[in-house]
Amino acid sequence: MRQIILVTGASSGFGRMIATGLARAGHTAYASMRETRGKNAGTVTDIAGQAAKEGIDLRTIELDVQDEGSIAAAVDAIIADHGRIDVLVHNAGHMVYGPAEAFSPDQLARQYDVNVLGTQRVNRAVLPHMRQARDGLLVWVSSSSVAGGVPPLLGPYFAAKAGMDALAVCYAKELAPFGIETAIVVPGAFTKGTNHFQHAGEPDDKGVTDAYVAGYPDGFFDRIREKLAGTVPEDADPDAVGRAVVDIVARPRGSRPLRTMIDPASDGAAVTFAVMDRVREQFLDRIGVPDLLHPSR
Repeated sequence: MRQIILVTGASSGFGRMIATGLARAGHTAYASMRETRGKNAGTVTDIAGQAAKEGIDLRTIELDVQDEGSIAAAVDAIIADHGRIDVLVHNAGHMVYGPAEAFSPDQLARQYDVNVLGTQRVNRAVLPHMRQARDGLLVWVSSSSVAGGVPPLLGPYFAAKAGMDALAVCYAKELAPFGIETAIVVPGAFTKGTNHFQHAGEPDDKGVTDAYVAGYPDGFFDRIREKLAGTVPEDADPDAVGRAVVDIVARPRGSRPLRTMIDPASDGAAVTFAVMDRVREQFLDRIGVPDLLHPSR
């Protein structure tokens, strides 16, 4: 069945791969992004050309996860055209790189604003429609860093991703009685096909950064990047994340897994998440609400 799907942060990387894969699978996929008439105007043109060439229903739409007005306009436009949104993919996010101390509190707030509060803003616009329909699917793009290996110099990003993952787990329970499913996709490190490090933000406090550079061995910052890249196999395919989302959407309602791992670096998150999620399931059973593990029919 053709689904109406909104993907956030879809100008490039995982988001664009996910939106493209879903459109190729026969769905109507909205690749949302900021500045569709500005810096992403070329991307809009490129996606329109791709959609026409392949004969797929891949569309772009202006949506800034930090702007409630922008979100409302996008959601209203989709509802006006289709009367529903069946699937929401939370992909928008931003990476920063540097010593945690060197990031100002305002920078951390902005990091959480994109990676955590952005999902909340979009949910508040989309979920009323899903609750009314008593159907829907939320797909959250998390990170293996939430439960796996945690290298230095990525602290604010990892903290924000952990916050988003925790929010997704809580939403899963609260939305189940409305028939709305939750799926958390957990990518590990990829060095091809995404531009996280290329576009990563830097700390505002250069003095603190310089103090860390001076205190670490020569080339430490670059070496951490190289060591992280070295954990990723040469054949690691970032499009596996997109294929995983396509597979989740295709599954029958009620059969979708809560968590799907795509971690070519095998940083241990698969083991830790398995324990964490099982403990959480057992606790729901302990307090007498095991039905919250599955969406109501």
